[in-house]
Amino acid sequence: MHRKEVFSNGLTLLTEEMPNLRSVSLGVWLKQGSRHESADENGVSHFIEHLLFKGTERRTAAEIAKTIDAIGGQCDAFTSKEYTCFYARVLDQHLPLAVDLLSDIVLHPRFDPQNIEKERKVIFEEIKMVEDSPDELVYDLFTETFWKEHPLGRPIQGTVESVSALGQDRLMRFFREAYNPDRVVIAAAGNLSHEPFVGEVREAFGKMPSNGSARPIAPPRAHAGIVTREKKDLEQLHVCLGVEAYEQGHRDRYAGYVMNTMLGGTMSSRLFQRIREERGLAYTVFSSINSFQDTGYMMVYAATRPGGGQEVLDRVCEELARLKEVPIEQAELDAAKDHLKGSLMLSLESSSSRMSNLARQDIYYGRQYSLDEIVTGIDQVQREDVQRLARTMLVSSRCTVAVLGNLQKLNLSPERIGF
Repeated sequence: MHRKEVFSNGLTLLTEEMPNLRSVSLGVWLKQGSRHESADENGVSHFIEHLLFKGTERRTAAEIAKTIDAIGGQCDAFTSKEYTCFYARVLDQHLPLAVDLLSDIVLHPRFDPQNIEKERKVIFEEIKMVEDSPDELVYDLFTETFWKEHPLGRPIQGTVESVSALGQDRLMRFFREAYNPDRVVIAAAGNLSHEPFVGEVREAFGKMPSNGSARPIAPPRAHAGIVTREKKDLEQLHVCLGVEAYEQGHRDRYAGYVMNTMLGGTMSSRLFQRIREERGLAYTVFSSINSFQDTGYMMVYAATRPGGGQEVLDRVCEELARLKEVPIEQAELDAAKDHLKGSLMLSLESSSSRMSNLARQDIYYGRQYSLDEIVTGIDQVQREDVQRLARTMLVSSRCTVAVLGNLQKLNLSPERIGF
C-alpha cells in the first residue's frame, strides 16, 4: 500500500509497507541534478554529494561509516542528470537510526576546507577512471555531441577544469540554494508502519530551511552528426548510435519499451542474435531508451574488433530499417511483452527497488502507477504501434554516431549511415 504525505514546508514523504520483509530501504531524493548546473558549475551537484559524507556537525566521516557498518546496513549516494539520491538499507529495527543518519548528512554538512581539497582529488581520480572505461567514455562522447552546449550533454562528474574552480563558498552557496524541502522527496519501503515513521521524518526534516527557488531548465535540441576519438591502445572499437526519443511521461512510452526489447534489450533480441550470435562481431551489443523530463534518446551500443566497426554499423542500420519496414510477427511482439512484464515484477521484489520506484514515479509523474496499470499499458501495445513509433523515431538523417578506439580501418561517412 502506497502512502503520501506533504509537509507544511513542501517536503514529500512516500511509504510502502512490506510486512513480510525484515529490511527497510530509505532514500532522500533531491529533484536536482547535473542538468541544473551552468557550464562553469559543471560537476557541483556530484561534488556536493561526495562532500556530504565527509563530516557533519555531529559526526566525522569515519563515524558516519562506523554508524552504518555497526548495524550491518548499507548507505551510499549517487547523482544523475535530473536528481540526487542518498539512501540506506537497514533492518527494520534500525530505521530510526537510518533517519537520523541521513538527515544529519543532508541537513548538517560541515564543508571543511581540508575535506573539500581531499575529495576534489578523489573526484579527479573518478574523472580519470572514465578515461580508462571506454564504454563510459564513448557514452560521454555521444551525449556531448547529441546535446551540444546543453547541460544534459555535460558529464555528471564535471571536468578537471570545472571541478578545480569550485571553491568552498561556491559549494556552500549552491548547497543552500539547491537543498530545499520543496525539492526533496523522502521514500521508504519495507517493514515499517506509516504513522510512526511520519513522526520520525517530521522531527528530523520538518525544520529544513528553504533558501531559494527551483532552477528553470531549458529543453535541449538534438544534434545529428558523427564524432570520433582516436585511442589506439584499445583492443576494441566502441560504437554508439542514437536518435531522439520521447520524454518520461509520453503516451508512446509503452510502445517504446516493447520496441527496445525487440531491438536490443534481451539475449533473444534482433541485434544480439544478428551481431553476436550469427556474425560473432561483438561480445556486447544492446539498445536502450533513456528518458528525461522533456526529452530522451534511443541508443545502440556495441564493442567490436578494430576494423569491425563499419560492419557492425551496417548490421545495426539494417535492423533499424527492418524494424520500420517489415511487418512484425505477433509471436515476437508477445515475447517482448512477456519479457517486460516478467522483468518488471522480478525487479520489484526488494525493498530498495520499491523505494526507488516510489521516488522516481513521484518525481516524474506526481503519482504512483500501480503494477496493474503498467502491465495493462504493455498489454495494449500492438504491432502497428511499434512500427509507427519506429518510423517516426528512427530517422537516419537525425542520428548521432560516436566511435572510440583504433580508427585506422574505419572509413565512416554520413552516407553510410542509412536506415
